[in-house]
Amino acid sequence: MAGEPQDDCLFCKIVEGSIPATIVRETETTVAFRDINPQAPTHVLVIPKAHHRDAAALAAAAPELAADVLRETQAVADEEKLESYRIVFNTGSGAGQTVWHAHAHVLGGRGLEWPPG
Repeated sequence: MAGEPQDDCLFCKIVEGSIPATIVRETETTVAFRDINPQAPTHVLVIPKAHHRDAAALAAAAPELAADVLRETQAVADEEKLESYRIVFNTGSGAGQTVWHAHAHVLGGRGLEWPPG
């Protein structure tokens, strides 16, 4: 069920503390942690604590929580002293989503090409 922790979800386990992560920020509704396979000098994931399958599901079910995630991407960028950065939400396996829990990638610290991928 949307919003409920999933036993087989890596990010739900990070939220509950049973899998370690390098947490850089935490609020009542979100957790931000360093990606274990960084694609830029700064690569932080911002996730809602509540489980939602992807960004589209999160926006449909809990738009205020989606706004919290976006607000935290700015807070991460500020703390990391990023003058410019990219926010990426992968939605679906064809777009590169590998963990089925909504999350935003905050990427920065180097030039980022366009188009991506």
